[in-house]
Amino acid sequence: MRIARWIALSALVGGLSACSAVDVATRSAPYEQLPESGFSTPAGYEPLRAADQPAPGRIELEHGTRALAALPGMEGKIVPYQSPVTVNSVIVRVPRSLKVSERNVYLPRADIVWRGDPIGDRYAQVQKIFETALTRGVADLNGPVRVDLDVQVRRFHALTEKARYTIGGVHAITFDLAIKDPETGELLVPVRRIRADLEAFGGQQAILADARGETQKVRITNHLAEVIREELSNPEGYRNASLGFIQLLNNI
Repeated sequence: MRIARWIALSALVGGLSACSAVDVATRSAPYEQLPESGFSTPAGYEPLRAADQPAPGRIELEHGTRALAALPGMEGKIVPYQSPVTVNSVIVRVPRSLKVSERNVYLPRADIVWRGDPIGDRYAQVQKIFETALTRGVADLNGPVRVDLDVQVRRFHALTEKARYTIGGVHAITFDLAIKDPETGELLVPVRRIRADLEAFGGQQAILADARGETQKVRITNHLAEVIREELSNPEGYRNASLGFIQLLNNI
């Protein structure tokens, strides 16, 4: 199985570019050493001291009269996953242990690959995208069970410049979703790991999408809003799309 995976990966990368490189993810090293011939390391790219790291974002949601109290007798009990909910707040965590890559190759081996914002603190940028998307996605939920959402990002692998303006690919996104009681902080259902991959435009398709205002950030934000809405309103939860060979390579 390992040999087959490496053969598949070598075939793809070799066919794309003889000069492309593939990184090896190292979760114990939050940042990679950038090549000196590339670009200079900008302010804010160096690892932050623990005391300087931003706390997980917590967004309180205003629901007015739609916010209903938990059902009588629900305290301390597991809520059926399909129970309609009203979301009280959203917390998003992007661990600094995740590996960031700024290398302009087709398929960097890293946890966070993001080019939709100016170079800077990629952790904070990803956190902001999730906060915006999830807040939008749960805004219209008004079920009888009031909950807090605690989300931890595991992977946010969008496209590099080289991939976006040639072959395209897959925005590979994975996060853990914890649904908690607002009063006690206890889990109401087991934590769920959600894969929310999205087709990533490439070449002329990407250029035309940008011209329409459908940037990577816009498309991913809209997608995550739909993912969380379906996850919390569909009894079966969200089902990840099947996006072919590139999606498979992203998970090797």
